[in-house]
Amino acid sequence: MKSMIRFFIIVALLLPLSAYADEPSESAEQAPVTVEFIPAEAFAAPQHIVGPQLSPDGNSMVYRERLKDKSYLTIHNFETAKLGRLSVPEKSHIKWYRWAGNDRILMSIRQIEMWKGDELAATVLYYYQVSTGKFHEIGGRLRVFDNDNVLYVARDGSYMIQSIRESFFDYPGVYRVDISTGEATEIVKPQKKIWKWVTDNQGVVRMGISYGPRRAKYYYRSSEGEKFEFAGKVKTNAEEDEREEAITDIVHVVSGKDEGYVLSNKETGRFALYRFNYLTKETGEMVMGHPENDITGYSLNDDGTALEAIYYTDMRDRVKWFDPTMQKHYRGLEKALPGREVWVVSRSRNNARMIIFTTSAQEPGSYYLYEPAKRAMQRLGGINDAIDPAQMADTRYVSYEARDGLRIFGYLTLPKGREPEDLPLIILPHGGPFGVRDTLDFHPEVQFLANRGYAVFQPNYRGSESYGEDFYKSGEGEIGRAMQDDLDDAMDWLVAEGIADPDRVCLVGGSYGGYAALFGVIRNPERYRCAASWAGVTDWGKILKYDKKFFKRSRHFRQWREKIRGEDGFDLDDVAPARLADRLTRPVLLAQGKQDTIVPYSQYERMLDAAKQAGSDRLIETMVSEESGHSFDGPETEAEWYRRLEAFLTKHNPAYVEQESYSSAK
Repeated sequence: MKSMIRFFIIVALLLPLSAYADEPSESAEQAPVTVEFIPAEAFAAPQHIVGPQLSPDGNSMVYRERLKDKSYLTIHNFETAKLGRLSVPEKSHIKWYRWAGNDRILMSIRQIEMWKGDELAATVLYYYQVSTGKFHEIGGRLRVFDNDNVLYVARDGSYMIQSIRESFFDYPGVYRVDISTGEATEIVKPQKKIWKWVTDNQGVVRMGISYGPRRAKYYYRSSEGEKFEFAGKVKTNAEEDEREEAITDIVHVVSGKDEGYVLSNKETGRFALYRFNYLTKETGEMVMGHPENDITGYSLNDDGTALEAIYYTDMRDRVKWFDPTMQKHYRGLEKALPGREVWVVSRSRNNARMIIFTTSAQEPGSYYLYEPAKRAMQRLGGINDAIDPAQMADTRYVSYEARDGLRIFGYLTLPKGREPEDLPLIILPHGGPFGVRDTLDFHPEVQFLANRGYAVFQPNYRGSESYGEDFYKSGEGEIGRAMQDDLDDAMDWLVAEGIADPDRVCLVGGSYGGYAALFGVIRNPERYRCAASWAGVTDWGKILKYDKKFFKRSRHFRQWREKIRGEDGFDLDDVAPARLADRLTRPVLLAQGKQDTIVPYSQYERMLDAAKQAGSDRLIETMVSEESGHSFDGPETEAEWYRRLEAFLTKHNPAYVEQESYSSAK
């Protein structure tokens, strides 16, 4: 404990507000740093501090950290400098955590449970009493997959409002749960077709929402004593060539009011923030929109009476503060930390203490404790202090035109110390594919590959989040088709710009990105030398059947199937790598975690089995992690992936001429 206390003292960096002046930073005046190969282990260093949250009184914070091969939830008291660590149970992981008052921490722990002979990822809710150092399970008898759906927590941490499903097939009811005893009192009975309940800022259940393939219906009441009345339908999936309304985030209901805010794309096709009357279903004036991108979220002040901030993403994530005090703090913080994104990630109830997170494409991220009254900040620690930002490559936000005229945006990272001409290229599509996008954040895999001499391109292909309704819908039914075209067109653009060598291009990705990489070399072997896939989908038919059990109603499954397959009845086997193993002619690095509950290990096995039957298994190198799930189980596995990836690429698509000891497959 004492050594850890010393750590916080050693890394403390006091930044007086005099640093907020508009002056060049010291780092901008430093001499250029000679680029050297950085060990793979440095990019996968343990995360010393992640996800810190301040207690309501600001005297303590809780955060995740990793020491050696163990993950912990750590509580640090600023007043006493006392530290406490909670070890995460084996084969479990903490899904989320939050303060409940100043002396309790609620946490959701995901565990594997058996349900009718099948494994199911279930959540169990616990609280930790800081003063006693003891764990307590809440509602242990209700081990269903969404037992952690907490709608509201009392300010003093004495009780919470929780949506609970008694079984896998039941609709959820709403309960008031005494956190100390776990005693649950039903306050809203389950109602047919209501899957989501919403409370106001005082914990009163005010709204129920049901979901269909085309519409969401919502039921509303103004106060606790009233019945829920049908208030309207909201179309969520437009017919072809028809602009229809879609409303999301009806979640901020204020006590004593029927009016609030809503995100809607009705007017422009891009989500903007509007005033909204929940009782009459009337959308009022637009509060804020963006000409090219969606507004992705908003927040109200602590008592729910005023709009505090709006969030959106253009080339990077951004926030616009409506609270003048927070806007002043934010401007000062940006001056103190130039060239970096600045985020207020947690605050005490009186705003006397705040936790600030800073990051950039070159910096993994740092957390600071900011105390406005003292006009100073203290650095708490970083995501990865083994990385020197000065050694990282620059990343640019660029765009190109796809073959059908659609404008695609993405991020181009060029290796330091190399002329941007005829470079070996890695195309790195993100996961998802829907509702996800890359941003201008630090990406360790991108920087690792750039450090090894590769240009890296991350396309936000059609269907990616935050580019508006038309862009999103242009990706529906286009997996293996237009989505894949976007990757090919990115390559063509980079070649036409003179940046990439057309004879030295590989695809690398994880999850859906892993699928896109694997299918890319099957579909277009003339373009790509090789592909590397971590946890990539290999058989769409099987993954859709597997995913079906996670949907609440069969119609949700049908809607998702249409997003993947398209409404024209396209045969997904035509774009499934495991069904096309006989067409594989390029080298592949296939990697998978055995504990993956998103893309199960069977997907990896199906690809290998199909390749063996087709005689193409000789082209596949494999990497299996016994303990990893959909992501790496720790820095050791992540570093091993980087080492294996580097060796694979050096063999099949070397970054430097002197590495060419292979025979070309062209």
